[in-house]
Amino acid sequence: MHRQRSGLVNFSRQSLLIDPAAESDRIIRFIRQNVRQTMRRGGGVVGISGGIDSAVVLALTIRAFGPRNVIAVMMPDRDSDPLSETYGRELASVLGVTPILEDITAPLLGFDCYQRRDVAIARVVPEYNPARGYKAKIVLPADLLENGSLNVFSVTVLCPDGRVETRPLPPREMLEIVAATNLKQRARMTTLYFHAEARQFAVIGTANKNEHAQGFFVKYGDGGVDIQPIAHLYKSQVYQLARHLEIPESIQRRTPTTDTYSAPCDQQEFFFRLPFETLDLIWLALETGLPAADVADVMAMTATQVQRVYDDIQRKQRTTHFLRMLPPVPEATRS
Repeated sequence: MHRQRSGLVNFSRQSLLIDPAAESDRIIRFIRQNVRQTMRRGGGVVGISGGIDSAVVLALTIRAFGPRNVIAVMMPDRDSDPLSETYGRELASVLGVTPILEDITAPLLGFDCYQRRDVAIARVVPEYNPARGYKAKIVLPADLLENGSLNVFSVTVLCPDGRVETRPLPPREMLEIVAATNLKQRARMTTLYFHAEARQFAVIGTANKNEHAQGFFVKYGDGGVDIQPIAHLYKSQVYQLARHLEIPESIQRRTPTTDTYSAPCDQQEFFFRLPFETLDLIWLALETGLPAADVADVMAMTATQVQRVYDDIQRKQRTTHFLRMLPPVPEATRS
């Protein structure tokens, strides 16, 4: 991509296209150099979810170290979509590794993950009762382009009789639901580090740029890794690598999902609020200093709509900055 000081030259819907073969080779060298030479580890451990990001990272890691030096771990819990394991096994078979299945339901029960979450949901929707077939998820407003609404979560409950109840989440309940749910990501992190430390391997992260830079990860959960090989790539660029790496079509076609809540919940409704092919291009334009009006012409949107996306991206980056911070350490005093 050719850039100038005030923005992109010839900004278009093709501006995020990369050379996937060259980028794959560059990332493979990056993984190999950092894990083998810097960390002195013999291979990598990758948590796979049946999604596009972990699929691409597993393929790149296998190319870096060979299948004998890579461990793929599936970590479902009782809320997980069975398709995640199906796609994970399909991926592992294609790439020549045997996945390890670690069901994390038991440790989550020990942490009271489900109970803490469900008590908070029931304070908002009193009829909610998972034992009677109720399912739930939390979502953000879907009207970003129309209203520029803030990132205020609601809880959506799927009732056994087919009704759908969506109600705003008060701050206390929202924080408790998120805190309880984050136990899932932290349980997965500790599981991955068991397998890594038992072999002197490194934990290979699977976060893309959208997740890492906008804060769609759990600190010391899925953010707790040794290396982040695709955190510089927009989600739409990860798909370009997937096609080059010949990731199974079933995974490439799968709608990106959180696979965290008992009710089906995709990443757009939970956090990003826009399709990635739209979000990524507007974000690129924001980073390169293009005025909203110039972007609007390319995206067939109004300048106001583009500005709403600019504001939403910057707000998420600002409010999640602490997730990307290293723990502060005071400077040593000198006499």
